[in-house]
Amino acid sequence: MNKIKVGDTVKVISGKDKGREGKVEKILPKKKSAVVVGVNMYKRHLKGFQGQKGGIHDIARPILISKVILICPNCKKATRVGVKIEKEEKLRICKKCNKKI
Repeated sequence: MNKIKVGDTVKVISGKDKGREGKVEKILPKKKSAVVVGVNMYKRHLKGFQGQKGGIHDIARPILISKVILICPNCKKATRVGVKIEKEEKLRICKKCNKKI
């Protein structure tokens, strides 16, 4: 079970974007990375064609999951994620406030 999922708000804990926050847009499980909106941005030079305008565009590149930490929606703090089994179902819980995420 992945501890970080699409739609979660995360905070970067190391690297050039340390301290930035953003929402997870995509998870790449084989590469153990995630694409976070507004984090790890790079410039891409694109040529225009069929309705797409050319120029320099900003794109978000994947960042390793080990470099981000989840922000709990209940207590609004950066926290580790725990797993609790309840009625044959795995639930993610916040390690700080012990509430379901």
